[in-house]
Amino acid sequence: MNLFEPLTLPAGQVLPNRIAKAAMEENMAAPGQLPGERLRGLYRQWSLGGAGLLITGNVMVHDAAMTGPAGVVLDKKSPLEPFREWAEAAHSGGSRVWMQINHPGRQVQANMPGVAWGPSANRVNIGRNSGMFAQAEAMSTQQIEQTIQRFVDTAILAQEAGFDGVEIHAAHGYLLSQFLSPLVNERTDEWGGSLENRARLLLEVVRRVRTAVRPDFAVAVKLNSADFQRGGFDEGDARQVISWLAPLGVDLVELSGGSYESPAMSGNASGDSRTAAREAYFLDLARELVADAPLPLMVTGGIKRLPVAQEVMESGVAVVGIGTALAMKPDLPRLWRAGDHAAVEVPRPRTKNKAVASAASMAHVRAQLRRLGRGRSPKPQSNALLALAVDQVREVAYRRRYGSWLQQRS
Repeated sequence: MNLFEPLTLPAGQVLPNRIAKAAMEENMAAPGQLPGERLRGLYRQWSLGGAGLLITGNVMVHDAAMTGPAGVVLDKKSPLEPFREWAEAAHSGGSRVWMQINHPGRQVQANMPGVAWGPSANRVNIGRNSGMFAQAEAMSTQQIEQTIQRFVDTAILAQEAGFDGVEIHAAHGYLLSQFLSPLVNERTDEWGGSLENRARLLLEVVRRVRTAVRPDFAVAVKLNSADFQRGGFDEGDARQVISWLAPLGVDLVELSGGSYESPAMSGNASGDSRTAAREAYFLDLARELVADAPLPLMVTGGIKRLPVAQEVMESGVAVVGIGTALAMKPDLPRLWRAGDHAAVEVPRPRTKNKAVASAASMAHVRAQLRRLGRGRSPKPQSNALLALAVDQVREVAYRRRYGSWLQQRS
């Protein structure tokens, strides 16, 4: 298979090529938790850079549940015009664009306004830094139903705004992933216990979203190939969940891994030798899943060089997801297509604390995204720990703005 061949998805949508800009959490919302000019500028650059598919950073379905105070919210109260402009910018170079839709569940900072819901009343456990996260409230049946409807509402609105699809986020320890995890989900009702019950929330969200949108509107799922925690969601669970998703009309499953407790998505997981700090973190696990997968699979995780992207394709994976590398070099797909084997080097934070290293890595990426959004060139060699400090200062102002906005909405 060739990276630059089109791909026809099960519902009929055609991707121009097999390279996807994977979701990265931009935290670049304009006032009102809306996409603004900087997000438009960022996605315009990526579309012109040659990726066949752009998947947005996570857009929140619940205004009172946010991973960060500068996140984007799309719900029934949101004006649609800023989202139409965002989609138009992302289409400007010929890319397809999907909105990643998400609920953080318990992965909410303790100092954030709003709610921290989860399948059970337990806190994110990252050792001595656990107090950074809110104590979760176990969701009632009514809150579960409200959350399903929020996902459906956001998907319908994304379609109305001109997006080509949605990706439902069920990885990285966010709400749907929390329900899937036997370590987090301690429920004894129909939403907990067996894998079938733990997967019920994800499957119901997918089923109802697929029913609510057009047949040619793509519905994808981001799923952990494993949580990389002893006794957690594992490869066998992922294989079973994929088999349950197939008959529901899912177009693509993106395989990732980890959570804040074991941050494999930034190459800092513990507990599995296959997540060493190298490219294509999840390719080994994907190879074990792709042979009998009933759906096209996408693999994301540290891919920065053309030979690695080609290796991913040769394994049978349908779409290669690239994140951090496109924050550093947004035109990487166009360069590769022209025969330039350009690569990206990303410095790693100098700290032994895995949680801090993961946070600093993500802050460093966000700093490059802000530069791109302002029309400036990235600075890949900038200091990641300094970027984390800058992020923390910025969050104070954004948290105040978000709190005021949420209060006015209420």
